[in-house]
Amino acid sequence: MTTTTTPATAPSPATAPLRGALWHIVCVAIGLVLLYPVLWLLTASVKSGTEIISNLSPVPDVFTPGNYAEAADGVSGISLWRLFGNSLFISVGAVVGNVLSCSLAAYAFARLRFRGSGLYFAVMIGTLMLPLHVVLIPQYIIFQKLGMVGTFLPLILPKFLATEAFFVFLIVQFIRGLPRELDEAAVLDGCGPYRTFWHVIMPLLKPALVTTTIFSFIWSWNDFLPQLMYLADPQTYTLQLGLRMFVDQTGSAAYGPMFAMSVLTLVPVLLFFLAFQRLLVEGVQTSGLKG
Repeated sequence: MTTTTTPATAPSPATAPLRGALWHIVCVAIGLVLLYPVLWLLTASVKSGTEIISNLSPVPDVFTPGNYAEAADGVSGISLWRLFGNSLFISVGAVVGNVLSCSLAAYAFARLRFRGSGLYFAVMIGTLMLPLHVVLIPQYIIFQKLGMVGTFLPLILPKFLATEAFFVFLIVQFIRGLPRELDEAAVLDGCGPYRTFWHVIMPLLKPALVTTTIFSFIWSWNDFLPQLMYLADPQTYTLQLGLRMFVDQTGSAAYGPMFAMSVLTLVPVLLFFLAFQRLLVEGVQTSGLKG
């Protein structure tokens, strides 16, 4: 018994451009929906406080560029540059700490053999599922006993102890994709583990380290709850805490300058991401596929 199969009908060449146009229209529509909150934020930053509440249209009735001047003057006697400098100091410290400590820990897990390495690695991965709020109180008590509450140390010091398991795992996956012959050649040249890491492995970790740098900077820059817990002096406040200061105890807020400062707060993150976007995508792809 013979069976016949009918060939699949290919799309007509005449309908291909139409389907492509419809697909692009759908993508543009979805993109506009996703970008609408950003557009609203930008337009709200040049509206008056009353218009922000009453006018839902993204187009302002009265253009109010003075909101940016008020935001630049700061809030509650604290200048914008003081808030910006505090945020930058904490974010840069977090980046340096995560890059150094997480890369060292990842090298140990990926290349060195020591007793309990598998168990330690499993426990480290398990911390990814541990909610942040579970450890907030124990961490606060520890830093309070050490006299660090009210300083930047609780926000920077843990980064130098490889506490970010996500970055350790990311770099471990990348190192496992590197050929072990590189380590063997370094050993033949008289290199120990530290020299092998710094002179052989570290230069090859550029994509993974760039990914770690970008995410560390963005997460630390946008952080709020730990900063609210540990920073007591308004002179040590960051931009995120400065935005909160626009709302007074009665619940009223200077919405115009607050949204203007929100836009200014997003600018460094946007520029940082655009500058390293290509390396970020490369690092995520290579770290995820190798292992």
